[in-house]
Amino acid sequence: MRIILPILALALVAGCSSTKDLAESFDSRQNAGACPPVGSVYDAARIVEFGDNSDELYSDIRYTGEITDVRSFCRYTGDNPLTAEIEVDFAFGKGDQADSNEHDFGYWVAVTRRNGKVLAKEYYTVSAKFPGNAPLAGATQKIDRITIPRADETIAGSNFEILVGFDLTEEELAFNRAGKRFRMDAGS
Repeated sequence: MRIILPILALALVAGCSSTKDLAESFDSRQNAGACPPVGSVYDAARIVEFGDNSDELYSDIRYTGEITDVRSFCRYTGDNPLTAEIEVDFAFGKGDQADSNEHDFGYWVAVTRRNGKVLAKEYYTVSAKFPGNAPLAGATQKIDRITIPRADETIAGSNFEILVGFDLTEEELAFNRAGKRFRMDAGS
């Protein structure tokens, strides 16, 4: 009986027009290549917003934000452009100078070649909501359709990158590049 069942299963599959047609009907084909690597840009993965006339002290913080994780899923379809979706996890903090229990942060998502050339860049907003005056919050945002422009089906997604970062002012970028850092849970 152990021998007959596998032979019977093979005969049933062989009776179909082809196993390739069967796989395509379920759209369960494996991707033709790797998905583009995703991640946050180190200099833009965090933001510290200070109140007016700040000396960059912990007590001067209005809000902080950090990109904590970026995940992706992609799908190859013939020689069409590669499509991807990403999820971005954020952590937020509210400091002594905060003026609301909600705050919006701007961020961007860029598609680049592996050599760093930016092919496309879109801007988004994520809202931090601090329930009950809590000092910490988090959010996850999903971006459904990112198009990776492949020249033809021989170009794999691994030739591209999807990068995420906060939309920073020159001062905020300089703060990050100087290696300065405040986290809202640093004082606890």
